[in-house]
Parts: sequence; structure tokens; C-alpha cells
Amino acid sequence: MNTNAALREAATGEKKNPVVAFSNFLERYKPQIALALPKHLTVDRVARLAVTAFSTTPKLQECTAKSIIASVMTSAVLGLEIGVDGQGFLVPYGEICQFVPGWKGLVDLVTRSGRATVWTGAVFEGDEFDYALGDSPFVRHRPGVEDDPDKLTHVYAIGRVNGSHFPVIEVWRIEKIRRHRDKYNKVGAKHYSFRDWEMYARKIPLLQVLKYMPKSIELQNAIAISNAADVGDRAYIDGDFVNVFDAETGAAVDPGSGKAIDPQPAANEPAADPAASTSSTRPRGRPRKGSHASARERAPTYAEIAEAIKSAKTLDALNEAADLARGIRDATQREEIAELLSIRADELGKGD
Repeated sequence: MNTNAALREAATGEKKNPVVAFSNFLERYKPQIALALPKHLTVDRVARLAVTAFSTTPKLQECTAKSIIASVMTSAVLGLEIGVDGQGFLVPYGEICQFVPGWKGLVDLVTRSGRATVWTGAVFEGDEFDYALGDSPFVRHRPGVEDDPDKLTHVYAIGRVNGSHFPVIEVWRIEKIRRHRDKYNKVGAKHYSFRDWEMYARKIPLLQVLKYMPKSIELQNAIAISNAADVGDRAYIDGDFVNVFDAETGAAVDPGSGKAIDPQPAANEPAADPAASTSSTRPRGRPRKGSHASARERAPTYAEIAEAIKSAKTLDALNEAADLARGIRDATQREEIAELLSIRADELGKGD
């Protein structure tokens, strides 16, 4: 339970059912979730899956509702269902929830494009397994009866672009997977691989193969989120772009390089374009060097953005205020702005 909830209980003496409280909170965000959904999903189904995950995962109930909503929105934009056939999962990291695409979700996104096919395999002790790389790559795998994740020996992924003569193959020994995890993991035993070792292990070679496959914007974003989750960073989707934040410092991270973005411009360097999100995959626009940023060009403060949201008289004006918020780097402030946007959208929808 977070601090605010504990204080309310102490003051009122009432104990609120966390599942009911989250369900009511989620109801307010349904219109926003509906706008993000692809045609094959409905907002009621997404909400049911989110509530089911929340009610069956006690650790999720320790996360902030806002971080869970952000993760649900991420799953909705990608068109991946939470907890269904391994497509994706809500993973708690202390008080923060992170949506993590599963390997089956990544495979599904490739299949939807119709331009390529990918699949993965897990090899256990006792399986018949042979492979070769080079100019005539192949994998031959005859599974045995063993399926204990602790007895994995290899994992592999295969991708084939439509019309290509040879597949792209990636095979990793399980020891290599473990070394990879331990090298990049920033969150220790909280890492989701400790809860689902086979899912994590199969996804690592798959991510390597996906580098050579044609990619939709959904697949690109899912890969960026997977890469962030695999090292323990936090990642959410803002429009068509992925925002990544360091798990330890909360600093914005460049999704491509994985390096922290300096929140302050270098000496004598103009400030970044306030409309550009420095933590997203979009290019960061900057004023021309040698020019002096005017009051209109400088990044608006958190207070100014909050006031613009509260004073917005139309949805168009609210959208303009939302665009200003993309320059906010602080994760807590971003969550607070998201809640202000939701409240004001509800008010405008009801005619104030």
C-alpha cells in the first residue's frame, strides 16, 4: 500500500478493497485507452485483463496506480494482451509497474506485418539438437520429455523474410543467456527473468534475429521496451515514441544507445526545443547555434504546463498543452501531468 492510501485509512478507519479501488481508477482512463487500441481489441477486454493481473499478482497492488495505467496504455498501443498466451505482462518493480512484451507478443507483431516469420525454441537436457550457421544455416531439434526451465541447455530463434533463400538463425547456450542477464541487469533479484526464466531466455536470441526483420512501428516500440526491461529500466509509450528512464536515477535514457541523456545542455549550447521529448526516439530539435532563445522558445515549466491544462477550454487546446508536456523529464511530474490531462478531458467531455 502506498503512503497516501495508508494515511487515508488511518484517518477514516476504513479499509478499501484494492481491486475495487484500482478498477474504479481504471474506469476513468477507458476513453484514453480506447483511442490507443487497434481494431482487434476492445477497451472492456483490456480493462478486464488489467484488473485480473492486478488481483492475481499481490506485488502489483504495491505499485502506484499511475504506473499501472501507463503500462496498460503501453500494452494497448502495441495491441498486446496482458497475461494472454504470453503476449505481455505487468511486472512490478517495487512501487513501479512496467509492461514487458513476451516473446510470443513479439512473434505476433512480426506475423501481423505479413512480411516475415519468426519463431523461437528452447532445448532441454535429453533433446536431440543440432545446428549450423554460415552460408547454409539450419536448426534440427527433436524435443524430449524434459520441460523444467532449470534444465535448459540452449535457446534459439529463427526468422525468415518473405522470399528470402535462407533464414536468420541465432543460437545461445544457456550459460551465455545468464551472463548476458547478469552483465546488464540493474535491478538484481527484482528482474523479471527470476520469475519466468524460459520466457526471458527465449526472448534474448529473438531480439537479435528481429534486428534483421522488417519492422512496423509497433514492433520497433515493442523491441525498445523489451530492451529497456531486459536491463531493468522503465519504458512507456508516448504517442508513437518510447520514453525510457533509468531504474536507479530516474534520468531519461536514449532508447537507441541506452545512455542517460544529460538534462542540462552543454556550456554555450542552446536549450532543446521544448516540444521535443528528450527521452523518446524522435529527433531532438534544437534552435540554431548563435541564436538566443526567446521566452516563447524556452521550455515551459511544470507549473506553466499544469496551468495550461487546467485553463484549456477545448480538447484542441488540451492537446496543445499535452504536447508541451513532452519535454518533462521527471517521471513523477509526467505521471501527475497525465492525471491532470485525464481529469480535464473528463471535465471537457461533460461540458464543464
